[in-house]
Amino acid sequence: MSQFFYIHPENPQARLINQAVSILRDGGVIVYPTDSGYALGCMIGNKHAMDRIVNIRQLPEGHNFTLVCSDLSELSTYSLVNNTAYRLIKNNTPGRYTFILTATKELPRRLMTSKRKTIGIRVPDNQIALDLLKALGEPILSCSLMLPGEEYITQSDPEEIRERLEHQVDLIIHGGYLGQEPTTVVDLTEDTPVIMREGSGTITPFI
Repeated sequence: MSQFFYIHPENPQARLINQAVSILRDGGVIVYPTDSGYALGCMIGNKHAMDRIVNIRQLPEGHNFTLVCSDLSELSTYSLVNNTAYRLIKNNTPGRYTFILTATKELPRRLMTSKRKTIGIRVPDNQIALDLLKALGEPILSCSLMLPGEEYITQSDPEEIRERLEHQVDLIIHGGYLGQEPTTVVDLTEDTPVIMREGSGTITPFI
């Protein structure tokens, strides 16, 4: 059975944040809040935890995971970013965007798409997520919380999430009742940005 933490959305309790980090480092799968709803997350290097997320979501082979980062300092480790792309990302983060970038060799091969070797990266505008990421010291491997057979994320109530997933994850963070909207996905692998999905982030800066 999973643990269930009530964490203040504006002033996250450091003790609970550190406990959540310990669960991640021990190979756990967590549910945590972002600015576009609740997400499933685990450590980048833990294949077993990633496989658990795949099983929960019943994801197809080759599903694109996202690296959720605390800031832009980790961009160059996991992705190739030219000056134009960097400025666009810097000017629009934290925010409701996922940026598709060319992956570096630092990223495990199983996380890249087979054809293009790309990775999605985002910096969420959510204090709990940012504090968690800063305490962890590296990105969280994540995907949206959308259960099999349902439309885009329907779980905005952490109590309902607990009822449905408490035996499948190690921690659920209650960070409030969140609206569930997909991020805007922007491909920055080429010189000109390409909008892959129009979501809650305005596309104006990229057109």
